[in-house]
Amino acid sequence: MNWQHVAGTEALQLSAIHQAHQLIEPYIVHTPVLQSPQLDELTGASLFFKCENLQRTGAFKFRGACHALLQLTKAQRAAGVYTVSSGNHGAALACAGQLLGIKVTVAVPASAPASKKANIARYHATTVEIEPGMPAREAIIAQWQKERPDASFIPPYNHDHIIAGQGTAALELIKTVADLDCLITPVGGGGLLSGSAMVAHSQSLPIYAAEPEQVDDAWASLQSGSIEPSRGPNSICDGLLTNLGDRTFAIIKQHVNDILRISEDEVVAAMRLLWQELKVIVEPSSATVLAAVLRYPDLFKGKRVGLIISGGNVDLSRLPWPVDYQELT
Repeated sequence: MNWQHVAGTEALQLSAIHQAHQLIEPYIVHTPVLQSPQLDELTGASLFFKCENLQRTGAFKFRGACHALLQLTKAQRAAGVYTVSSGNHGAALACAGQLLGIKVTVAVPASAPASKKANIARYHATTVEIEPGMPAREAIIAQWQKERPDASFIPPYNHDHIIAGQGTAALELIKTVADLDCLITPVGGGGLLSGSAMVAHSQSLPIYAAEPEQVDDAWASLQSGSIEPSRGPNSICDGLLTNLGDRTFAIIKQHVNDILRISEDEVVAAMRLLWQELKVIVEPSSATVLAAVLRYPDLFKGKRVGLIISGGNVDLSRLPWPVDYQELT
């Protein structure tokens, strides 16, 4: 695999992902790539799951957050940072901030799972609860920009340093597994997808994204050619309840082959399969990738598919299937 013969803008962007990986390597977990013969048989494909649910703070988000904080000057680090997050980015930023000695403030939607709120608090970030939805997110950011002009806003996805950091997961995946035929990731704000798309494009690999039908603004954006607003907090996939940014959309529009929509029931079924057959805990947002393979078999049958499991932070009290605890004792 020769990374030196990629021309033009792609070479610069791919170089940024390589540089990001070198920078964050002392801090990240090199997450494993798992397989399941049962899932291969079920789908008719060879599936390779990059398990970012085993990353620090339980999600791929640590890669981008760590990379962004490592770019700050000494003065910027001293002034602290803030962000808005439904959970995974906030926890990632809090953890990276703790490691690097940077104070972190996170605005968290009231509807975020308790497990994700607890994950942020674990790393001693200051948290502020806000209403769900993009208007509340935009309002708190505008407020803090006025109140704390010296502090830095670290966005969850729409930032070059974040995108480059997230792309390192796909970089590790294609270095670990030879001769993949395509990649697939979830899509919310598009940080993971756009970073992965740059890596996939460098190797001429098709890349797809999985998105819940009830919040399919990324799919709608590709159809219309412009960024469509978030469809609201109406999905079990709480990590995907946001719209694309201008930086992420520019890459997605150019390099992503398609966005594959799946139903809520399909996400739940895929989540159960992953818990049962892969023997790891994944959150609903992560299960979208397997749900898409199952819903669109003609796209993936007979192929070697790289899937990024984006996170594993599940609120066990909200499990979307009944549990008979008497059967477990």
